[in-house]
Amino acid sequence: MSRIFRSSILRAILLLLLVFFAGMLGFVVIYDYTWVDAIYMTIITITTVGFGEVHPLSPSEKIFTSGLILSSIFIVGYAIKEVSEHMLSRNNIGNLRKKKVQNKIDNLQHHIIVCGYGRNGRQAAQKLQAYNKPFVVVEMNEDVIERFSEDNVLFVHGNADEDETLNRAGIEKAATLICALPSDADNLFVVLSARQINQNLRIISRATEETSYKKLKLAGADNVIMPDRIGGDHMASLVVVPDLVEFLDNLTVSGEEDSINVEQIAFEKVCANGAEVAITDLDLRKNTGCSIIGYKTPEAEYIVNPEPTTILKKGSKLIVIGRPNQIEKLKQYYNV
Repeated sequence: MSRIFRSSILRAILLLLLVFFAGMLGFVVIYDYTWVDAIYMTIITITTVGFGEVHPLSPSEKIFTSGLILSSIFIVGYAIKEVSEHMLSRNNIGNLRKKKVQNKIDNLQHHIIVCGYGRNGRQAAQKLQAYNKPFVVVEMNEDVIERFSEDNVLFVHGNADEDETLNRAGIEKAATLICALPSDADNLFVVLSARQINQNLRIISRATEETSYKKLKLAGADNVIMPDRIGGDHMASLVVVPDLVEFLDNLTVSGEEDSINVEQIAFEKVCANGAEVAITDLDLRKNTGCSIIGYKTPEAEYIVNPEPTTILKKGSKLIVIGRPNQIEKLKQYYNV
């Protein structure tokens, strides 16, 4: 659509230039006007401003000028029409797009809200897309929204520390909030606001300074991530235990053939009938090829490499590991 608008405007501009040069050359070539006088006469004729002529016009000059006026009226009118339609259509398209996005957001349930679409925000969004998780991005910079508008991301334009913006992002129905703003102060304010609106919301916040960790926790953040610290620890670990770190780096959700995936699965999925059974009775390895490497109890206690005799309780979760095809088989087997 925008290409059509651009071509129409370009056509109008070319017609304006054509009538301008035709009038100017006509006054110079036919009636021996100077270039300055020719430009002056052409401009006052096209714009119909009503200033006086350079000198009294002869009958042939009057006919030429009349023709120039008539042609310029139509062409200038056409140009104004095209520019006006383009501006109105652009605004309407933008409004329609915003309404369409807002309608999609209003229909979301238990979605994730990502505040900030910088480096960390984009990484979070990419991971959520890999898991097919519904999410909304709150971004203040309209240029960023325009640049990434083709990424099938639901954007809300506004300041994340304003309640109105969070409400437009559907915070009351959201399950998780990720604060990925560059400023710790902004993240702190968003955490405070979000926790007041939705007490059951899980909040994950980014932090830059060590001193911000406790403040964000007190404000209501469930998890506080420090990317700079993680990056430094990761680089040091590559020196101390390089093979282990490289192996852990392969635990991904990318779905590549040579990668290893880690997935979590809730009790309600593996025990659809609600009966509590032992891990060994699941035959998970036999049915899917995946291996159980962790168990989260209903009390949120993590058990690494649980015993086969461990009884799965209601509200618990299993952490499993496998290759992409095995993880896919697991999802199909348990309808994850």
